[in-house]
Amino acid sequence: MSTYIGLTHLSILEQAASTYPSRLAFRVPQLAAGSDVEVEEWRPITYSQFNLAVKLYAKYWSRTLTADGIPPQSVVGMWLSGLSYVDALHIYGMARAGFIPQLFSLRLPNPEVILELLSKGDARALIHDPSFESILRDAPVSVHVAVEVKDDDVEDVPLPELSAPQSAEDIVMIFHTSGSTSGSPKLVRCSYKWLDCMIAKLGVTCRPRNQHVQDVSVWMGSMSHIGQTCMLLGALQHGSCTIQPTKIAFSSEELMDMVARCRLNRLNQFATFLASHLRASRQNPKLLRTLADFDEVLYSGLALPREEEDWAYQNGVRLRNLFGSTECGAMMLSVGGSGAHARALRPIEGTSYGFFPVTPSDPEVPHQNANQQLLEMVILSASGDCPDPHLRSAVDGHFHTGDMFVEVAPGSYMSRGRDDDWIKSENSLRCDTKAIEDNVRATCADFVAECIVVGNGRPSPALFIEPKAGYADEEKLKKDIIRRTRHFHSRRYLHERITSTKFVFVVPTGTLPRTATKGNIRRRAVEDMFKDMLDGIYGMSF
Repeated sequence: MSTYIGLTHLSILEQAASTYPSRLAFRVPQLAAGSDVEVEEWRPITYSQFNLAVKLYAKYWSRTLTADGIPPQSVVGMWLSGLSYVDALHIYGMARAGFIPQLFSLRLPNPEVILELLSKGDARALIHDPSFESILRDAPVSVHVAVEVKDDDVEDVPLPELSAPQSAEDIVMIFHTSGSTSGSPKLVRCSYKWLDCMIAKLGVTCRPRNQHVQDVSVWMGSMSHIGQTCMLLGALQHGSCTIQPTKIAFSSEELMDMVARCRLNRLNQFATFLASHLRASRQNPKLLRTLADFDEVLYSGLALPREEEDWAYQNGVRLRNLFGSTECGAMMLSVGGSGAHARALRPIEGTSYGFFPVTPSDPEVPHQNANQQLLEMVILSASGDCPDPHLRSAVDGHFHTGDMFVEVAPGSYMSRGRDDDWIKSENSLRCDTKAIEDNVRATCADFVAECIVVGNGRPSPALFIEPKAGYADEEKLKKDIIRRTRHFHSRRYLHERITSTKFVFVVPTGTLPRTATKGNIRRRAVEDMFKDMLDGIYGMSF
């Protein structure tokens, strides 16, 4: 049988280490004594050092898992923050050792759900953050702590041979949807064909604006999710440097420090975090100049608030919007520039997408005007980034994203939201609001007449309820809701949970805005009506 030849994350790392051995691949913060925010030094790590460290970790995991009787090509769960350079070494080192990483975020902290997903992925072992050691003692698979590996730990261990996959459809890594369906996330199995397409797309997305200057960008999110995984694929191809910030929601002061000491020239952030810098720049001319001087400011996950987006364009910030998903990675990129359609999105070259007319079931899905046909974005089965067959439609074999657009110019589209009940949190992870509402109705039917979940762009969701007649004790009602729904929320990601009464709002019957035809509560209208109250409870404005 002939082997599949295509690009992988390991092959582009090898190529980068050969082409740019002394170029910086990472800058890692070394904090001042007694501080968790003050950076004493941004430690440089070259491409050759990164590549050697990946091989070091590969030796470690090869020896460790082989001793457990686990052969190469086995699935190995990795429950890590994904926010540090050492996490990147574990993930890439595990792949270099010949295993298939199944990646879990720390935002899913329930070991019961993790073990269920490991079983679904046929995983043979679990590598975890040290903080989970006490709750995994009775796990049914081999369990190991993700320790920092030193040279002398594997001094006499041979580097495993790097074997090529037999087929383009072989699985190279496994992610999970960022929202829970039926009590847990879905597995997103990624093939070598999918990864090869991802690398090609990120080669376009992350192409430097100035070929004579090394791009320096900043960590976007957890490598246990698809966003930062993609950004690193782009950085490796172009020999770019990636800064590990002290936290993903880093301050504007840290942003300017990274510019001054690390030569940050290209900002990649989720929209919620970028919006905070744009708001701060209204009172900080130096910060505004910093944002305008970047070669590119790329945001993803959510739409920017229109006010902040307008401010950015008016002040010369080179803004680009990257539209993507866990299942397909990066999919569309905004036109950019200053033309009439600068904000419109276009599919990344090399993909095969369809935009098919639909009639929305949700009357709130916004249209710009009556002459614009609403279109659903569909990833055609012929497209290299079409996800695993079990995620595709059984009817036509394509992947239906559920994302709605209107075509504003030939091949250029503007987003019109989704035709479903999902919202996105501040870090762009998804939350099924209907599942929460259904659980409240099922467990609290004796005192809840109506309810709606909101929280788009917020750290977590909030629940508004209209109580049945006779229930006047609001605090008791809130506590009863939290108590009865506790088990349901314990199985969900942190960004999907409602576990405090401060995120439960009781309003009089008939307060929540409804549609004129069916009388359904209007989620977006509730968000707008109670915006000030929500801003207060979250301590933010978005």
